[in-house]
Amino acid sequence: VGCDRSKNLVDICGEKNFQAFVCDALSVPILSGSCDACISIAVIHHFSTAERRLAAIRELSRLLRPGGRALIYVWAMEQEYKNQKSKYLKEKNSSKGKEEEIDSDTAQGPLSDQMPDSNSQDSAHCGGLLNDLKDKGGDAEAVGDCRLPVHTNRTSFHSKDLLVPWHLKGGTKKKGESADTLLSPEGSKESQQLSPVFHRYYHVFCEGELEAVCRSLDCVRVQKSYYDQGNWCVVLEKL
Repeated sequence: VGCDRSKNLVDICGEKNFQAFVCDALSVPILSGSCDACISIAVIHHFSTAERRLAAIRELSRLLRPGGRALIYVWAMEQEYKNQKSKYLKEKNSSKGKEEEIDSDTAQGPLSDQMPDSNSQDSAHCGGLLNDLKDKGGDAEAVGDCRLPVHTNRTSFHSKDLLVPWHLKGGTKKKGESADTLLSPEGSKESQQLSPVFHRYYHVFCEGELEAVCRSLDCVRVQKSYYDQGNWCVVLEKL
């Protein structure tokens, strides 16, 4: 059984005869302790506060029966780890495949949800924002008054909290195509004639951060923690 915030994506699941429903990851309408296993892929890094990210993991653990397990993947700050670049960085000059036309969280390689791009203006703006933060001391008040930096595609991260731009594709929707699939990264042929631009929030996780959040919950134990192609991953077991 699957769930997603997007009705259009859930409708596609229904067309393929899969069981899915629309819901918020912070309030899943499933009985507590009723799941043998849960998977959360490229979801929790979209929550904008530490409290909401913790709440999402707590809700995931609520669904599990005792002994049940959950797998969590989030985008990693470290796109170069142990002297190895992630697939995301390696494919900086990669071609335009079909994946570039779908939503970032389902694109490219093993769960690395990084297809969108920004233009040079966004990149320059990002650098200016970071300098502003340094000049202001990076305190909470300064951050609150400042726009988030916009990430430049296929580059390392310079901020843990950022925006990833997406361009809405125009034209007629094809059969089986949802509104969520009509997103195109900057730089592709489709995006050159299309607008508007949507900015999607990400919180990228540093090494040990996801594991630490999970360990703060008394109801689960961390069974495994590892790095996979630009993602930090944890396997939890319900106590």
